[in-house]
Amino acid sequence: MTSTAHPVRRLPFETIDDAIDALRVRGLRLSMTRQRVLDALFAAARPMSVESMASRLKLVPTTVYRNLEALERHGLVRHVHLGHGPGLYALIGSEEREYIYCPMCETARTVRPELLDPVRRYVCRRFGYEVHFTHFALVGHCPDCTRPEE
Repeated sequence: MTSTAHPVRRLPFETIDDAIDALRVRGLRLSMTRQRVLDALFAAARPMSVESMASRLKLVPTTVYRNLEALERHGLVRHVHLGHGPGLYALIGSEEREYIYCPMCETARTVRPELLDPVRRYVCRRFGYEVHFTHFALVGHCPDCTRPEE
């Protein structure tokens, strides 16, 4: 299990075939298990936990962790923390994603990084920190949870 994002260059890809080709160019072997993990990530509508992936694929969680960490080291996968609970894994693909998370309804929204650039610039000007929301989400209450009850 990793606790910080790996500082690797992201591999751009659109399809699973592109991802496999990119892995092979980097010299990473594509085992049957790694293929299954990639298939599960491509089929997922949102970031997945190791436990849910292991259960879905009928694999031991340590096997899934090992494969996800290899994919993360090679720039195909990123793990993200959305609220309390286990780290989740998602494909990076051709464009980076950042997240906004609502702890009240436990929903996460994927955001293109350039949309959060004004927040990033403000934090940098005010506090001197260069911030990113790829590993840890920006947390706040969504419009539905802050809407007054009628």
